[in-house]
Amino acid sequence: MWPTEPGCIAGSIVEDDAKGRGVREAEEHGVMGQMDGIRVVESSAEMRSLSSDLKRHSKTIGFVPTMGFLHEGHMSLMRRAHAMADVTVVSIFVNPTQFGPNEDLDQYPRDLSGDLERAASCGVEIAYVPDVEAMYPEGFQTYVSVTDLSLPLCGASRPGHFRGVATVVAKLFNVVRPDVAVFGRKDYQQLKVIERMVRDLDMGIQIEAGPIVRETDGLAMSSRNSYLSGDERRQATCLVRGMRQAQSLFEKGERSADRLVATARSVIDVEPDAKVDYVEVRDAETLAALTTVGDRAVMALAVFVGTTRLIDNVLLGVDGPLVAKVDV
Repeated sequence: MWPTEPGCIAGSIVEDDAKGRGVREAEEHGVMGQMDGIRVVESSAEMRSLSSDLKRHSKTIGFVPTMGFLHEGHMSLMRRAHAMADVTVVSIFVNPTQFGPNEDLDQYPRDLSGDLERAASCGVEIAYVPDVEAMYPEGFQTYVSVTDLSLPLCGASRPGHFRGVATVVAKLFNVVRPDVAVFGRKDYQQLKVIERMVRDLDMGIQIEAGPIVRETDGLAMSSRNSYLSGDERRQATCLVRGMRQAQSLFEKGERSADRLVATARSVIDVEPDAKVDYVEVRDAETLAALTTVGDRAVMALAVFVGTTRLIDNVLLGVDGPLVAKVDV
């Protein structure tokens, strides 16, 4: 168990280790070993107390918010946060306010014990695991809305989604009080929404973007990939294959957004179980619609494969060639 007296938490990590990170191994000192070497925190009051204690001892906090069912993509973000801060916190919370009616809130995969093991292997010291009642108590009525950036792409398909995302992330930031927070670039629009919120509300948090982590055949890692049947999993590579074709055309000089989109769709549309939600080329910062692609644009897409909605993106002119092969 961690000591409960003020100052003891950070006091156990005041001395720097060999790498100068200021965090000792939990098992060595026995102060973080509630579960899998991680201090598991459920209440916001306890999490705020831990964060305040760390701040008093000049320790920096790296934070990765997640909905759990962690995979290598999440783990890469945790390792990045661990390298950037003295103490690493991960949150595990399936946020109901970012799911719409008839979406997969109840079916969303959960594996808390496995998540804690994976987080521990990445050097995470604290797991903040609040419940819905604590995050949204009776009478809750305050939300954060990032207006323009939330409208296109997933915002058009999932009304209210980014209001839920911005609200829960703002709440998590207020409790964890991170110096740096790491988000994956696969959820590109979410990343832009969070960056904008942090700037507009003067939160003073460094937002880091982690690269998309892909399977060997190019499919972006996602917790929702577990929904796919074997044949759907094979067809799902149409997202990265379509983007690769568009990326190749862009590299040859094509700058028409319509032609780039048509190229990507020509690959996706041939798969019998694939149904396009959107394929669009947008300004990489403002997400404004483009007709002619300049130096920095994002091709973003959302595709249903069977009943599973998958998203992906590529920064045209920035990302290296995508892996886009098909397992047979």
